[in-house]
Order: sequence, then C-alpha cells, then structure tokens
Amino acid sequence: MHAEVTAPVDVAGTGFTVLDRVYQGDVKTSEALGGSCGNVLVSLAMLHRSVVPLLELGNDDVGDQLVSEFECAGANTRYIRRSKDRLSPVLAQFLDAEAGQHSFSFICPETDRPLPRYASIEADHVDDAAVVLESCSIFYADRLSAPILAAMETASAAGAMVYFEPSSIDDDQMFARALQHCSVLKYSSDRLDDDVHASHMRPNAISIVTHGAAGLELRQTNRSVWSASTPAQRLRDTCGSGDMVSIGFINWLLNRPGRGHGLGIDDALEGVMVGQKLAAANCAFRGARGLFATHGAELVRRFLMGDHSAQIEFDFD
Repeated sequence: MHAEVTAPVDVAGTGFTVLDRVYQGDVKTSEALGGSCGNVLVSLAMLHRSVVPLLELGNDDVGDQLVSEFECAGANTRYIRRSKDRLSPVLAQFLDAEAGQHSFSFICPETDRPLPRYASIEADHVDDAAVVLESCSIFYADRLSAPILAAMETASAAGAMVYFEPSSIDDDQMFARALQHCSVLKYSSDRLDDDVHASHMRPNAISIVTHGAAGLELRQTNRSVWSASTPAQRLRDTCGSGDMVSIGFINWLLNRPGRGHGLGIDDALEGVMVGQKLAAANCAFRGARGLFATHGAELVRRFLMGDHSAQIEFDFD
C-alpha cells in the first residue's frame, strides 16, 4: 500500500531484508521474504500492527515479490524505494529437516555465482521518511550505517523506542553512538558479548543477550536475569527462532501501557518469555515463519494474547 502515512505508526524499521531461497538437498523447495528485519516487520504487520518498512530494493522480479509480501501482510510500502540500478537481495538457505538444522550462503547453488546483497537506506531516504520516524512507537534495525544511525537519532529524539539487534560491528564509534539511542539491544553472546560495553548504553536500556538453545539473559544497569529457552514440542526447523523472540516481545511491548517506556527488567522478562514461547512453537514448522504459514496470523495473534483456545496442532510424522 503506497498511502501517505498520516496516523501514528506502531513500528518503522530497516535492515536485512532478502528473498530466502530454500533448498533441501539440491532441490529448491520454496522462496519467500526473509532476513531478520524482513521477518520481524512482515510478521508484525500480519499481527495487525501498523508497520512501515524503510528499504532499498531493485526494480526487478525479486523486489516485486518482496513488496507484494509486505503489502499482503498489511504493511505500508510507501517508503520502500525501488531502483533500476540495483538488484534486490537474495539469500540461499539449506534446510536439513531431519536434523532440524539450516545454513546460509550468498552463492547461488544453481549457478555458483554471487547472489545480490543487501544495501542500506541512504541519507535522503531518511529525510523523506521523517514523518514516519517522528511518529513511530518503535524503530527497529538489525544493521547499522550512517543513514540508519541518523534514522535512530530522529526516532529516539521524537520519543520512539529504538530496538536494535546487530549481528556484527563494523565501526566501533558508530556502534557506540547507536547504543546511546537504544532502548532495547538484542545480540548473540557468541558474536558480540566482548564488544558491547555497558558504559555506552543509555540509562535503563535493556540488553537481551542470546545463548542459543540454552536460553537468554536480560541485563539492565547492574542487574541480570536468566530465562531458559522454552522446549520445542517438535524440532523441524530452527530458522527464524531469534526473530520470533523479537516479534513476540515487540508485540507485547505494543500492548503494554506506555508502549515500553519506563520498562524494567522484570517486566521485560514477561515479554521476552512470550517471544520464547512463539519461537518454540515455530520450530515445529518449516521456514522462518512456518507457524504463520501453517496456522495463519489470527491464531498466532490469539496465541500471543494468551488465549488458551488457540490450539496449535503439531505434525509428528
């Protein structure tokens, strides 16, 4: 939908959004919108949240598919830019459903050629989207560049929560500046724990530090709380588990009075556990959003609201 944004926005976001091409063995089995940012934003739109992605895509068939998936979910695609001078990003994913494992590659297994890569939004894109950044409740990002940092600063200055889940640090100074605007920082202990300095965090910011299948840790100032992972009833595909934690938590934040402002670590634990339950349920289905694809967003929404009549049927074949 290309309508102008005139009402407050629940979530605006930018970052890693790609077309996932999924292979089992040598056979391509499916392709769908993916990437952490893509999964989080499209899922929240499916949960009836007002969502505005800020993305740079090519004017190509892959871009058409990604935009179509956002539109079908209910997101406002007014700020997805398309350019004939770039190709929309693609990522190959290899699924071993028997082992419940997956891997990724930026090389096409069919041609052995590099696949098109993700590109950040640009500075003028941030200026064009100022009305969105100044009206959103939450700004989400999983990548960092100078324009994305500017978007964080704009959203934070207007009172939005900034939810940042980086996978790497390419510029220490830029990363330290970004931490000053983060309300929630989510990252893997394996990748970044030695690089995140609490002194750079804004006061009372929440850190969600993931430890793989074991669970995760919440940190705030001098306190930390451990939350063990929720056991999966059926382990078919762990892809998207971390994204599901973010989806469940952000959806919980949006239901909370004050929408996350003044968030304490004990309150945050409640929301994170909702996300962990969603991640465990999603593991029973193939694909990063397999639960949504199999049972529909309405059942997922009821599940997240604690509706005990929202029964998820698991296939144990």
